Amino acid sequence: MPDETAQAGLNENTASALAYITIIPAIIFLLVAPYNQSPNIRFHAWQSLFLNISLFVIGFVNVLPIIGQLIFLVVFIALFVGWLMAILKALKGERLELPVIGKIAAKQAGL
Repeated sequence: MPDETAQAGLNENTASALAYITIIPAIIFLLVAPYNQSPNIRFHAWQSLFLNISLFVIGFVNVLPIIGQLIFLVVFIALFVGWLMAILKALKGERLELPVIGKIAAKQAGL
């Protein structure tokens, strides 16, 4: 009988994509082995954290009447599209470096 060992946990692509769903999986993947040992998963987790921080910060611009709300809308749509593209690339096993935060995430992941 051949020795069949079941793979425990998530595969790398799934874990990378899940890191973008909320900040909770991203933090878990940064803290728990074997996920924190994969540079690809670490990159996606860090980028997800920085993306969520960006969304939080841009939310304060929404308080300003008219111009602040227009800026918020444009930036929010851009971040949302980037978020969707990052998830789809992560599912394929690829990396999408978002402008500004992608370079910071790569540095934090050790890439």
